[in-house]
Amino acid sequence: MNSTNLRLEQYPTVLYNANLNPLGIPESVRRAIAENLSSITKYPDIYYNKLKKAAAEYTDMTLDRIVMGNGSSDLYKLYATILKPKKALLISPGPMEYERVLRTYNCEVKYYDLSENKEFELDMDDLVKSLDDSYDVLMLSNPNNPTSKIVSFEDIKKLAEACRDHKIFLIVDEMYIEFVDNYKTYTAIPLTEEFSNLAVIRSVSKFFAVPGLRFGYAVMKNPSLMKLVDITVTKNNIASLSAIAASAMFKDDDYIEQGQSVIHTERSLVYLAMSTSKNIKLYKPAANFMLVRLLGDNVDSTLVAEHCNQRGIIIRRCDDIRGLDNKFIRFCFMNPKQNDLMVNTILEIV
Repeated sequence: MNSTNLRLEQYPTVLYNANLNPLGIPESVRRAIAENLSSITKYPDIYYNKLKKAAAEYTDMTLDRIVMGNGSSDLYKLYATILKPKKALLISPGPMEYERVLRTYNCEVKYYDLSENKEFELDMDDLVKSLDDSYDVLMLSNPNNPTSKIVSFEDIKKLAEACRDHKIFLIVDEMYIEFVDNYKTYTAIPLTEEFSNLAVIRSVSKFFAVPGLRFGYAVMKNPSLMKLVDITVTKNNIASLSAIAASAMFKDDDYIEQGQSVIHTERSLVYLAMSTSKNIKLYKPAANFMLVRLLGDNVDSTLVAEHCNQRGIIIRRCDDIRGLDNKFIRFCFMNPKQNDLMVNTILEIV
């Protein structure tokens, strides 16, 4: 029998490839939806004042800086529409969706390749030197997916300055930023006060574990682009229940604090437990997931993924990601018992 068809039924399936908060749906979201089901009988408020106010308070910004979308993917498309870039620079390895969206808009895509020899850490001085006036847009995920590396606030500011000099619009995607320790010292959102060529995209999907709500938001200070946003965005584009749920989760301080605490602990424990193996190389993570290189000659990501799948552990093979190959895997951190099983399962096959 093909090993891909084997499945030990005593193990529940756990999606280590989804990068969701192990706490699951916040209770505040469940309560908000249950108490407001009748809202679906009415069209949403096209101004979304309550939702914008909640997002603005959560990011310490004003309402006029908030751009809302039907998930982060919708925001990528929105910025491609209003910026109309002809040439963009992306970081590799990085999220593959950026290229897919940009090419849909007939944008030429170039890459700045991170070095495995440098632990996939971004050399900001070198990146800045590679910029020129031919680029219209630079997209950067921070922390990076799939490497889980974080770029400092100072380096993002340096990049924003260089992009301004070259008339490049900088998009910083902070989908996983809340999982980073002391993340408010890393977020680029305060820089939007100074740089009109900067937009910071956030999503509630990962940290609040609600990808089905389809809500994302961006922060920027650029009146002319804001006018284009108002013209371009479909009114009532956020579902009533999504708006209500998001407004509630932004104020759920207990969930936010607990989620950050759980990831801090589990990230440290998993990294420590796996660092004893000489058959893998770990890239120290800043977010809620970790990239791993398989060092054994006879072990690749397909073999490890199939072995894990038998115990309900669904990890991410990285052979389809530019800059990586079939010797890399990625997985997120879940609850303690699940992580123990995941670590032991991987270590017994590598």
